[in-house]
Amino acid sequence: MKRVYVVGTADTKGEELDYLAGLIADQGLSVVRVDVGTRPTDGVADVTASEVAAFHPQGTGAVLGLDDRGQAVAAMAQAFAAFLPTRDDIGAVIGIGGGGGTSIITAGMRELAYGIPKLMVSTLASGDTSPYVGISDIVMVPSVTDLAGLNDLSRTILNNAAQAIAGMAQNPPQRRDARPSIGLTMFGVTTPCVTAIAERLKDDFDCMVFHATGTGGRTMEKLADSGMLTGFIDITTTEICDMLFGGVLPATEDRLGAVARSGLPYVGSVGALDMVNFWAPDTVPERYRDRTLYKHNPNVTLMRTSADECRQIGTWIARKLNECDGPVRFLIPEKGVSALDIEGGAFFDPDADDALFSAIASTFEQTDDRRLVRLPLHINDPAFAQHAADTFLQIAKH
Repeated sequence: MKRVYVVGTADTKGEELDYLAGLIADQGLSVVRVDVGTRPTDGVADVTASEVAAFHPQGTGAVLGLDDRGQAVAAMAQAFAAFLPTRDDIGAVIGIGGGGGTSIITAGMRELAYGIPKLMVSTLASGDTSPYVGISDIVMVPSVTDLAGLNDLSRTILNNAAQAIAGMAQNPPQRRDARPSIGLTMFGVTTPCVTAIAERLKDDFDCMVFHATGTGGRTMEKLADSGMLTGFIDITTTEICDMLFGGVLPATEDRLGAVARSGLPYVGSVGALDMVNFWAPDTVPERYRDRTLYKHNPNVTLMRTSADECRQIGTWIARKLNECDGPVRFLIPEKGVSALDIEGGAFFDPDADDALFSAIASTFEQTDDRRLVRLPLHINDPAFAQHAADTFLQIAKH
């Protein structure tokens, strides 16, 4: 039977932990109380802090009994992240915490599969939650008051959280779509292309389109590593530009890593490699102020990549693709890589594009399964989308 894991630091949040567990149990759900505190407590938990700490690579002693609280919190987070995926009875997870507890609990939540309900009631939930949520589907709920003893408002917040997690746990989604899922990457400047590809393939595939904002590519690749995708149509690799040149929507060094690890069919391209993203104009680094800039909206400023930068981008991509043994087709749209990179467009720069394409071609190691294809088309030309879709269908059948 699936159960709701109620997680907190019993040494500081024992009263709230018991109260929350009781609310969920009142809904007829089986509850497991997990203590992730780093100091001794008289509180009662179904899974003790010592049991969780034992999952640390260096054992319980590396987590409990430490004088340095920051070190203890980091160690418990590592232990909880190792502990939680080993449980095969998780129907949902709800956590409560301040700074330390939130760090510990969300580290474990992030290791769970997408779709398992994850709700974190936190004092940090109204600020920048990206370090805690990452690319997971954690729901963050502001605690409003500090979690330092129950009061009328905290009881209300915890009650709402309990009802929410109970509803999620009692009503799991039913998978009705039998089509295999594929991941596609899109930016506003490649939307016509990717939309046309998804329309062409929708009868055969569940097309999951990811916004290429750094987290989009990471999410797509995590799904592939988790066995939830059957292929990629990675038209928009722009996150690599931000990673290499200090943009605000970067990939990580593991971009394209899941392609190599999974061996899944991969059709990729150079979508939006003509730009690096920054926020409002005054956030553009001083060293880039004299570059070709485009005001996408009041909060987003795009910088045209130079020929030298394009050479670096092309070399980086080709080297990563050379590590892939599965079927790979990388498509070069010779007439432009984004809606801005077109004759008369703000980022039209044939020399920079040629530097990009030449760097890819000179570094890319072609094999029977790994091929580079140059097309005399713009990336948003309907014929390019048609070719990308047809290419994926061809390699997906092998």
